[in-house]
Amino acid sequence: MDHEKDIFKIKHNNLRPGKGRILISEPFLQNVFFQRAVILLVEHNLKGSMGLVLNKRTNLLVNDFFPEMNFLQNIPIYLGGPVRSNHLFFIHTLGNEIIPNGVKIVNNLYFDGDFEALKRYIMQGSSVEGKVRFFLGYSGWSENQLTDEIVRDSWLVGNSSIKNIMQAEGDSFWNHSVDSLGNQYKTWKNYPVNPEMN
Repeated sequence: MDHEKDIFKIKHNNLRPGKGRILISEPFLQNVFFQRAVILLVEHNLKGSMGLVLNKRTNLLVNDFFPEMNFLQNIPIYLGGPVRSNHLFFIHTLGNEIIPNGVKIVNNLYFDGDFEALKRYIMQGSSVEGKVRFFLGYSGWSENQLTDEIVRDSWLVGNSSIKNIMQAEGDSFWNHSVDSLGNQYKTWKNYPVNPEMN
């Protein structure tokens, strides 16, 4: 199988990781968290990196954990990564005026913040669709670990719009993100999800 991977392996691009950028996994990465994953980098500095897998929806709902929300629209939870996988995180476009203490990722996109303020916002009947996304766990890298993985071509760095980040779903978002890298990566989409089944 390794010789077949060479057909799909393309040297990493030279875009540097940074807050607000996305990581696109190579097609033969088989880890349950990262297979065909697109990760939003929430933090990237000399001490390490933190990100959230955008396109792995779980069967869980925020409503399941807060009975007072049972009568509201279903709010899905995504699989953010393997670190602190019992903790709920969120990103939003509401700003610190509505959700205080959020950490700015880029303009108009924030990480976490005052959860009670967010609950009040939701309980007032305000829609969170396209505005707030919830994640169980996060993806983390220690000092230089992400850089090393990028050099080994496990990830390609890309950019995405906030609208796309807030609507990311499944393999289709991975495909869309690969398309955004250019024609030289189009063979990635032909690599089977389960190569051992072929």
